[in-house]
Amino acid sequence: MGKEISFKNINALAIPAIFAGISESVISLTDIAIVGNIKENGVEALAAAGLVGSFLTAIIWVVAQTKTSISATVSQHLGANRIYAVKTLVPQAIAFNFILSIAILISTTLFSNLIFKAYNAEGLILEYAVDYYNIRALGFPLTLITFALYGVFRGLQNTLWAMKCSLVGAFLNVILDFAFVFGIDGFIPAMHLKGAAYASLIAQFVMFAMALYYYLYKTPFTLKLRKKINPSLKPLIIMSFNFILRTATLNIAIYMANAYATGYGKEYIAAQSILMNIWLFFSFFIDGYASAGNAMAGKLVGQNNYMGLWNLSKRISRYSIIVSVVLILLCAVFYKPIGLLFNQDPEVIHIFTTVFWIVLIMQPINTLAYIYDGIFKGMGDAKLLRNNLFFATFCGFIPTLLLFDYLDFKLYSVWFAFAVWMACRSFPLMYIFKRDYVQR
Repeated sequence: MGKEISFKNINALAIPAIFAGISESVISLTDIAIVGNIKENGVEALAAAGLVGSFLTAIIWVVAQTKTSISATVSQHLGANRIYAVKTLVPQAIAFNFILSIAILISTTLFSNLIFKAYNAEGLILEYAVDYYNIRALGFPLTLITFALYGVFRGLQNTLWAMKCSLVGAFLNVILDFAFVFGIDGFIPAMHLKGAAYASLIAQFVMFAMALYYYLYKTPFTLKLRKKINPSLKPLIIMSFNFILRTATLNIAIYMANAYATGYGKEYIAAQSILMNIWLFFSFFIDGYASAGNAMAGKLVGQNNYMGLWNLSKRISRYSIIVSVVLILLCAVFYKPIGLLFNQDPEVIHIFTTVFWIVLIMQPINTLAYIYDGIFKGMGDAKLLRNNLFFATFCGFIPTLLLFDYLDFKLYSVWFAFAVWMACRSFPLMYIFKRDYVQR
């Protein structure tokens, strides 16, 4: 078995990527945990933070797909010993991300009220959501450029730099959340939900500054733009467009989940906010191994090493399932206290505890979906991943949600639909990978 797929080399990429991924999630989890414990209108503030967090995640996932495309392109050129061919491409891809982020910032802040009304938010929840979002959205350009830089690092088989940036950002966000939300007597006034937004914005700026430092001083790339368009830019944009369509479809499911949960009542969307952010935390955690698969698959494809690719898929799936089982056991031990970290309302906690088990038992299936997503992303097979999400969402998630909602299962409807959705995402990818690459 080759050096590229040893336990040591997989974990050298996966473990930093895990910490980087969960750091991003910790920022949102910290916001909802602290906001959910505000004494005045805590349930409404938690519901608003959850809605905004889900919408922000949706938007960022969509437009940050250039990170995946950059990672795949750089890693394949690295494997083929042709890194020089993408030296002008990377600055052009970063500039593309910046222009895209500005367009989204302007368009979403202008219509933020209508956006959150579409989530069934009204009254105080709507007011809080709009205020919170309009501050958080200022960080779009910082976040998307940072993600593009992370894609470069991953393509160079380095996830350590992204981990350092994200850990510092998460740690800073926790400190600033406490200081800005609750205030410091005689020094900082209590800003409540807006304080959480400002804390996240500052943390995003620090992560951007650190990532830019590593990019300029530790990689062979610069920010200098050339008049001549790199020939790989068009394929990269096409790949990104397919990834964007895929992720937009993914976010249809997340939007519908939150819209239906909001329609069930404020306690349901508050519980949904907790469940969704824990699910995203698990996703970012497992995505560390998916990131390792992404980076190593691209390099192996560049080397035409398909046997190594098959061995990589087996090993990385095994490791990530073990991680998911450990997470399940930890959450099972602290089942109810986890919910109490985020909110003390008895009705919210009751709804949370009756549904949380579904989130837990989904994790091994989720893990396989993320791993094979990562491998196919590394190979640059954006069309397959796009079509897989179309199938999972329109033939799996939506029919299941509509059926169980009709049967009045309330929040169970959402998470039964997510379970079917993840099964539709994972098993077809596993079958196609084995069919097309095992005998290659």
